[in-house]
Amino acid sequence: MNTMELHPISIAIAWCLAWGNKRQPQFDITVLQEMREALKTGEKVPEEVSSLVDAVRELEKLENPEKFPKTLDDLKQLTEKHSILWESKIGLVYGGATKIKQYVFEESKLPDIRGASGLLDRINLVDLPAFFNIIPESIHQNYYNVQCSKIRMWLNYNFPNEPNLTDGLIPELIIYSTGGNILAFCPAAFVDDLANAIEKRYTEETLTANSCAVGENFRVIETRLGLLKDNIEETFWLEKYQKQHQNTIVEACFGKINDFSEIENTFKKHKSFNELTTKLAIRFNQRRSGNKTENRPTRRYPSMFETHPYLRRDEGDKRSAIAYINELTGQPYLSETLIRKRRVGDRAKTGISEIPKWYQDIGLNWDAGIIESWLDKFEEFLTKNSEQSQVYYGNNSTQKPEIKIPQSLTELSKVSNGYIAYIYADGNNMGGFIQNIRTPEKYKEFSEDVENATKYAVYQALAENLHPREMKGITEPESKTKNGYLIHPFEIITIGGDDILLIVPADKALQIAKMIGEQFENILLKKTEISGVQIKGDYKVKEKLHEPNKFNRFSEKISEHDQCKLSMSTGVLITAYNTPIYYAEKLVTQLLKSAKKYAKTLNYTDETKNEKITYYGGTVDFFTMKSVTMISSNIEDFRKQALTIDKLKLYAAPYTLPELDKFLKSIHALQEAEFPRSQLYQIRSFLERGRRTASLNYYYFRCRLNKGQSTLQSDFEKIWCQAKTNPGKIAPWMYDIKEEKYETIWREMVDLFDLIKFSDSKSPEPSQQETSL
Repeated sequence: MNTMELHPISIAIAWCLAWGNKRQPQFDITVLQEMREALKTGEKVPEEVSSLVDAVRELEKLENPEKFPKTLDDLKQLTEKHSILWESKIGLVYGGATKIKQYVFEESKLPDIRGASGLLDRINLVDLPAFFNIIPESIHQNYYNVQCSKIRMWLNYNFPNEPNLTDGLIPELIIYSTGGNILAFCPAAFVDDLANAIEKRYTEETLTANSCAVGENFRVIETRLGLLKDNIEETFWLEKYQKQHQNTIVEACFGKINDFSEIENTFKKHKSFNELTTKLAIRFNQRRSGNKTENRPTRRYPSMFETHPYLRRDEGDKRSAIAYINELTGQPYLSETLIRKRRVGDRAKTGISEIPKWYQDIGLNWDAGIIESWLDKFEEFLTKNSEQSQVYYGNNSTQKPEIKIPQSLTELSKVSNGYIAYIYADGNNMGGFIQNIRTPEKYKEFSEDVENATKYAVYQALAENLHPREMKGITEPESKTKNGYLIHPFEIITIGGDDILLIVPADKALQIAKMIGEQFENILLKKTEISGVQIKGDYKVKEKLHEPNKFNRFSEKISEHDQCKLSMSTGVLITAYNTPIYYAEKLVTQLLKSAKKYAKTLNYTDETKNEKITYYGGTVDFFTMKSVTMISSNIEDFRKQALTIDKLKLYAAPYTLPELDKFLKSIHALQEAEFPRSQLYQIRSFLERGRRTASLNYYYFRCRLNKGQSTLQSDFEKIWCQAKTNPGKIAPWMYDIKEEKYETIWREMVDLFDLIKFSDSKSPEPSQQETSL
C-alpha cells in the first residue's frame, strides 16, 4: 500500500507495535527498519506490518475531538474495533538529573561550576539521545559520531541482554530531551533497562550527581484516551463524571468546574496523554524520595566517598584529594569528582582540544568526551545571524580578534567595576499550559518551541546589550588572562527547558533581564524571526489585553496588545564579585520566587463583566547587595523589617516588564540631570522620616539642578508619581490603592545610579510591547 509520511511520534508508536510486547521482536529487525524508512519517506511499507501501520493511522484520528468516545459503550466498541491498539503495550520512560543546584554549586570556583553544568548538559543533550542513535548536528560531526558510537557500546556492555538495547531504540522514540529531563517511548520489554541506563549514566559520569528515572507500560490506545481499566466496563468515563463532578475526590483529580457546559471539555483534556505523564511524574517523585520500585535497583543509597582525618581533602573540603595539580591556577588539591568538573570546565572554546598534561599525569582513564559550551552555541548563533553579530562585535565584526572566556568571577568583575549580576529566570504558566496538551505530538512540539524561545531570547539579549570587553587591573601573575585581552563578559551557567541561569556585568543586568523576558514572548508569538527556527505551536491569547495599565503602577498609557500564554519571571541579584556563589544562588532563587508570586497577585476580576482577568506577562524582582552582611535572614524579611515603615514601603520591586522599562528610563533621567550623589543619598535617608519630608527635599534639590529638570518631570514624576485623587505629583512617592500604602522607586534608583550604564548616552529602548503598536 502507498502511505503518506507520518509524524515522528506516529513512527515511534508503529515501531513499538511492530516490535511487540516481548524482548525479542515479533518481526525481523530488517523488516522494522524497512518500515521506519518507508514511513519517513511516504513509500510502501512491508506487507507483514501494514495492518499495524493502519492501526496507527486510526490512532491518529482520535486526535479529532469528534472522534472521542462520549459513552462507555462507545469506548468499549472502540477497543473491540481496534483490538491491536487495546492489546499491544508501549513503554514510556521519564527521567533525568535531580538536585541539580546541589551538584553545580557544590564548588565555589567558576571553572568547576562551568564544568559541572557542562557535564550535566552533555549527558542530557548528547549521551541520552545517543542511546536512541541521535547524533548532534555540529561542525565537529566526526567527533560526535565517534563519541555516540562509544556511548552505544557502553549501553550494550552494561545491559547485555539479547537483542541489544540499542537495537530497539530509534530517534523518533524521544518526545523531548532537554532541561535536564528526558521523556521517551520504547518497546514494552525495554522499560526497566532504559530507566536503569539513564540513572547509571549520570552516576558513572558525574560520580556524585543525583538522578532518577521511571517507566511503565501502557496500552497503545491510552496514549490518546488516558488511563483505562483492564476491565473496560469499570473505567470511570464521561457519564459518571457528569454525575459526580462535584465529588471532592473527583474535583481533586479533574479540577473544580463552575460552568456546567465545560464538563465535557474538562474531561477530554484530562483523559489524554497528559494522564500518562502525570502518573510517571508521581512515580518519579516517589522513587526520588527513596520508595522501592519493583524489579529495579534501589536508589536509597546515594554515592558516598569515604574521607579520613589524616588525608588531605579537596578544595571543597568534602572528599579526599587524589591529586595535587601544580599546573593549574592556585595549585589545587582535587578529588576525582572535582577533577572531572575541572577537566570539563577548562575545556577549549571549541570543545575539541588535546588532553591537558596535568590530566594525563594523573593517570585516570575517564574520557570527558566532546563538550560544546554555551559560548560555542552563542558564537554559532552570531554566525547565522549577521545583524546580531554586527551589534555584538561592533567594528570587529569582519576581523574578529581572539576573545577569551573569563576564568573566574574576579576576571568578570574587572570589566564591570567590581560588581556582577546573577540572573535566574523561569517560565510562567508552564504547568497550566501542559495540562491542556492532549497528545505526545503536541508535547514534542511544545518542548522544542520553549527550548528555542528560551535559548534564542538569551542569545539576543546578550548580543544586543554586551560587547567583548578589554581586561584591566589583572594583578595575579598566574592568571591566564592578561591585561589588554578581550573577554566575553558573561557566563551562561545553564539554559535548560524554560530555566536560565547567567552571570553578567552589573551595568547591563536589568537591560538583559528585560530583553530576555520580552524576546521569549515575541519569539513564541512569531514577532521575532530567528534564522532556521520555526515556532510550531499557537501561544497567542485569543483576546488582546485591552486595559494593560491595570497591571502596571505607572500612569503613562499603553495601548492594547497581543498576549502570550507563556512568559518569564526573573530574579536579578546585583552584588560584589567576591560574594560566595552558594549564597548568591540562594538569594537569586528567593528573588525569582518573589517575581513569580507577584505575577500571580496581578490577576483581578472585572466586576462589570464578572470576568477574571489573568496577567500573562513577565515580572522581574531585583536586589542590589553592596555588602554581604546586609541580609541576615532572607530578602522578604529584610524588606518587611528594614524597608517598611507603617504605611510606607521604601521599595517597589518586583516589577512587570513594562514597569522595568520605565524604571530604566527614570534612572537614565537621573543620570542625564547629573543629580549630585550627596543629594541622592540625602533624599534616600529622608524617606524614613516620612512622606512630606522626603517630597519637600526632593522638590527643593530638583529645582536647584542646572539641567535635566524637564527630563526628570517627564521621565520620573509624570510616569510614577501622579496623585490618584488630583492632577498633582507626589514625588518621589506613588500610591498603591490595593495595599493602601505609599511606595517609592527612589531607593532602588539610587542603589543602581552608579552601576547601570546606557550605551552611547542613549535613553533605554522602548519596550517591545510599545514598539509593536
